[in-house]
Amino acid sequence: MSVPSPAPRVPGRPGPPTPRPVRSASTLPVVDETSAGGLVVDVVQGRAFCAIIARRNRAGRLEWCLPKGHLEGAETAPEAAVREVAEETGITSQVVRHLATIDYWFSGHDRRVHKVVHHYLLAALGGELTIENDPDHEAEDVAWIALEDLPGRLAYPNERRIVAMARQILVGDA
Repeated sequence: MSVPSPAPRVPGRPGPPTPRPVRSASTLPVVDETSAGGLVVDVVQGRAFCAIIARRNRAGRLEWCLPKGHLEGAETAPEAAVREVAEETGITSQVVRHLATIDYWFSGHDRRVHKVVHHYLLAALGGELTIENDPDHEAEDVAWIALEDLPGRLAYPNERRIVAMARQILVGDA
């Protein structure tokens, strides 16, 4: 059996592409990240309002989400949630209870990330809305939004489910 010879190259035409090694997501190194944040609530004249932030996603689009960020040092998840809410919204708060933990994966150019985010229900204690104290400058805007209006504003389905859990706790409906 003979092996066919390659087709002759035609001058001025490119040859076949040179194969390049391809790195699949499964060959990228895995990095574990843990974050915490949540739904900070202030009740004004019997109506619940929540502080949320707007930040750019990986594609550059502005989207509204719950404040959250990485744990620092020996910080616990509840401590990180209170700190991140204060940094990203300007609101001091205290944890009322744990709402949910979201676990997901995403890939960057050089790694796969396994992300775990602990979300808490937090009661607002004071402060003024501002993004000026966000050390990473990720938050581009901050707003108080009525609890019942949050599902239409938040970008992520998981965060909308967290709001539904909080609403069940706070007002007894979904």
